[in-house]
Amino acid sequence: MKRLSLAAASMLGLALMTSAMTDLRAAELKVLAGGSTTGWMNELAPQFEHASGHKLVIHFDSTPNLIRQITSGAPFDLAVVPVDVFKDAAAKARFVAGPTIDIARVGYGVAVRSGTPKPDIGTSEALKKTLLDASSVAFVPESAAGAHVLKTFDRLGMGEAMKAKTKPLGSPAQIAPGVANGEAELGVFLVNVLIAPGVELAGPFPAELQQELVFAAAIAADSKETEAARAFIDFLTTSAAKAVIGAKGMNPG
Repeated sequence: MKRLSLAAASMLGLALMTSAMTDLRAAELKVLAGGSTTGWMNELAPQFEHASGHKLVIHFDSTPNLIRQITSGAPFDLAVVPVDVFKDAAAKARFVAGPTIDIARVGYGVAVRSGTPKPDIGTSEALKKTLLDASSVAFVPESAAGAHVLKTFDRLGMGEAMKAKTKPLGSPAQIAPGVANGEAELGVFLVNVLIAPGVELAGPFPAELQQELVFAAAIAADSKETEAARAFIDFLTTSAAKAVIGAKGMNPG
């Protein structure tokens, strides 16, 4: 029933937007996106394309790689990326001046292989013990989310101790499979990434260590498809899109 409700909400939202978007010339939009948005972005992209006639070419990547691509001068039309991207002055300069638009946010958690006991991570000390007791921990260090995980290790006073236990991966999509097939005992990352087949969420970080990573949207300053880009960002803020983002484990807006 939940899937039917989400589908109905999406169709209603798309129907309401179609008349406004069909007046726009069909465009191909080059979109840069944070790797952790893959689940809901890949579901929403074809819905937007069907309603608008525009085509989306989406490149998913980690924060450091996104900054490198943005500052390289390579053409793109808009980005839906961690706010950390916009903290880089050279990257920020490539976007239209003004505030970014928050699209989604999500906190951090720990996952284990399905069917295994869930460890206690309810307090800082419990999380520290669980991480130190684990044989291996998978995450993506070269990312905005990974940077917070590393800071958390340091805050718990175990940065050095965790170096021998961590299993660095190249993309968020590799974390759940790595835990599910036993390559790593724990997955530590954004909660939405840890909601996947083969793994179970042990829980979120305790409140004193928790922080939400915000994904924001902005249009490239030199985009020739600003109207279409704006239409896509508007679409991501509709109730229909928010329902899909929520279903994929992130908080909209």
